[in-house]
Amino acid sequence: MDRKRGWLTSSYGKKLKSLHAWNAWIVLLLAVSGIMLYIPELRGKTALFRVGLKELHIVFGLVSLAVLFLYLPFLAKHVRQIWRKRGQLFNLSLVLALLAGWGVSGLVLWQHGRIPENWSNVALFWHDLLTLIGVPWAIFHAVTRSRWLRSLERAPARSKERDAGGDREGGTSGTPAFSEAKGARWSGEVPVSRRVFLRSAVGLILAGLLGPYIYRGMKWFLNAGITPLDEFVRSDANRMIPAPVPSPDSKPPIGGGSQGMFRVFTVTEIPSFRSDDWTFTVDGLVKKPAQFNWEQFLRLERKVQVSHFHCVTGWSVFHVTWEGVPLSRLLDMAETGPDAKFVKFYSGDGVYTDCLPLEEARADDVIVAVMLDGNPIPNQLGGPVRLIVPQKYAYKSVKWLQRIELIDYEHIGYWEQRGYDKDAVLPLGKTPS
Repeated sequence: MDRKRGWLTSSYGKKLKSLHAWNAWIVLLLAVSGIMLYIPELRGKTALFRVGLKELHIVFGLVSLAVLFLYLPFLAKHVRQIWRKRGQLFNLSLVLALLAGWGVSGLVLWQHGRIPENWSNVALFWHDLLTLIGVPWAIFHAVTRSRWLRSLERAPARSKERDAGGDREGGTSGTPAFSEAKGARWSGEVPVSRRVFLRSAVGLILAGLLGPYIYRGMKWFLNAGITPLDEFVRSDANRMIPAPVPSPDSKPPIGGGSQGMFRVFTVTEIPSFRSDDWTFTVDGLVKKPAQFNWEQFLRLERKVQVSHFHCVTGWSVFHVTWEGVPLSRLLDMAETGPDAKFVKFYSGDGVYTDCLPLEEARADDVIVAVMLDGNPIPNQLGGPVRLIVPQKYAYKSVKWLQRIELIDYEHIGYWEQRGYDKDAVLPLGKTPS
């Protein structure tokens, strides 16, 4: 009976150790891939393999959930074993909460096109918040439980054993750096254990390295109660004079004001513009190519519309009031040629382009916007002028728009070249307005 019980205990221990190792590697892969997907500065650098990286991140998440489900049969026994060890119990509780939170929010984001729209925003909020907490903790947990640090923690004990051996053999005894008190406390002077000292040092080093990023992230979350657009408007780096004057439907916005948080994604450094050298061009297969300076562009007749703004990464901003020139009006002014079949859009960043079939570009709700909720569009959100295509994901709504070219072939846009759907069609249930 004792032999059987010992076998069960041994089997349990091996399985638990194996699951722990699997979970550690999966969390590491999730952290690395997730951070690469999240950091705005890496968006352009990882563009060529970003779609594949996102798919890998999803696979890692599913494997993480599988490991968690494999662990559940051992949970009750594991908790009983560490019940009186408060540190281990806290760590287990935190890890399980992080894994469960990441798993649920990740599943929602994975299926964001098939679930209610607001769920994705909530899931993305919690996914990011748990990452801000979980990644630093995982790094701290891994370093402080590494073999290297454990060897340093056990060094006083080994030194004392050697000293004791020297005494027994008649040698000169060394002065032990630590007393024999429980926790290997520093002798006489500093009342702190070597373990606490080393782990505190690791924690301070990690806080110094990761602190600025954690601060930025937590500041973003603490400011979640403030209308995000206010922050962008205050920090607008564009210098466009005169400022566009909103129509009565724009201010106050007939949509009631944007609901949700804009996230700034770009493949280049965020550009800024000045009105004295800004131009807007319509050319290509047209009979009357046109170019406007800023004052001329502001004199064009504008319309106001309300629509939702959906990013393919899962977040949305609802009931946004846009004011701008209908794209169809610009095309009519330039008199589209008979061979024109597609409209190509050029961003003022000099890199980003995209394309729409001519019939889709002429849709009533496709506009070249200059105002957002009654304010000039700030440069971080694509101003002074950006395209708005409500029926498509936001990567079709080209930021910093400065040129429209009529062409007779289908141009494959920046993200479509890198794996995104060239049609960018919103899933069922994601209404444009």
